Amino acid sequence: MDFTLTEDQLAVREAARDFAQNVLLPGVIERDRDMKYPTEEVRQMGELGFLGMFIDEKYGGAGMDTMSYALAMEEISKVDASCSVIMSVNNSLVCWGIEEFGSEEQKQKYLPRLTSGEWIGSFCLSEPEAGSDATAQKTTAEDKGDHYLINGVKNWITNGGTSKLHIVFAQTHPELGHKGINAFLVETDWEGVEIGPKEDKMGIRASDTHSIMYTNVKVPKENRIGEDGFGFKFAMKVLAAGRLGIASQALGIAAGAYERAVEYAKVRTSFGKPIGQHQAIAFKLAAMATEIEAARLLVYRTAWMKDNHMDITVASSMAKLMAADVAMKHTTEAVQIHGGYGYVKEYHVERLMRDAKITQIYEGTSEIQHIVISRAILKGQLYQPMFK
Repeated sequence: MDFTLTEDQLAVREAARDFAQNVLLPGVIERDRDMKYPTEEVRQMGELGFLGMFIDEKYGGAGMDTMSYALAMEEISKVDASCSVIMSVNNSLVCWGIEEFGSEEQKQKYLPRLTSGEWIGSFCLSEPEAGSDATAQKTTAEDKGDHYLINGVKNWITNGGTSKLHIVFAQTHPELGHKGINAFLVETDWEGVEIGPKEDKMGIRASDTHSIMYTNVKVPKENRIGEDGFGFKFAMKVLAAGRLGIASQALGIAAGAYERAVEYAKVRTSFGKPIGQHQAIAFKLAAMATEIEAARLLVYRTAWMKDNHMDITVASSMAKLMAADVAMKHTTEAVQIHGGYGYVKEYHVERLMRDAKITQIYEGTSEIQHIVISRAILKGQLYQPMFK
């Protein structure tokens, strides 16, 4: 594996860093406080190509590689995790899912709108009783011949209030269990789609999270993704790729907190010298740098594997597990290094700490990642023992 960044990748990272620092940073505290959706900022992300980064140019995408996506996610997440989760869902779960598994008609109809930012997409899998257990779908899709009728409720839907297109998972053949689940492309202005109130969240507060209700929503047969019964397999494949986006987000949150902690440790004095020169703080910074770099290598490895057409199911789980734990641990350390100043919004690290927590929960909890990884180990698919 060679993680030496190309000129194009470096240019993407620089563009994302510039956008984050000059466009996102000035209003990030207010958007978080007021739960204000970043409409103008998302529009600019579309113009910069950040909403369809690895989608083919013939569908309006930027045609970049996965490493460029991970780099951009990291830089944007250092400043505004609300914007980065909007970007992640649209890129990883919606656009990539349609390009990889959708019909040519679906790609041509929806991808240009999604990659440009004209539309934003949502991934509607979670339900009141179907979180980690995605097989427990209660939403139904009744086959009516030339169309389906969808009824049910979805919870915790990122972009739920602003998206124009939902990928909705619903049970068509209950007797078949998870093999009876289908995935559908549902436009939000269709009759029977109702958006619930915006959730008042601990973190990523500027992103909009809603419950969605579907009542006798008529969905054309051509809007089903893949063959009948492909829905659950589709969800698992897309989520494996999507976890790379959240791993990159977690990495960025951790790195953003670390960078702020380093700068603060250089200028804040105590007992006659900068606090970074006290061993108690210096050792914290050393541990932060080391563990963040370890997470970064797992994220970059996963991106490299995806660009080389390798199975990233376990790699993305490892990257997300590690990066999320590092984000939670070291945003907390950043607050501690800032002392009392870390507890106020002006210094940003308290927001990064609140934002970090969700990375251990969405797109597969840390507990689910442990299950994925441990099953691979016990099946002999990962790290064969040295002694037999």
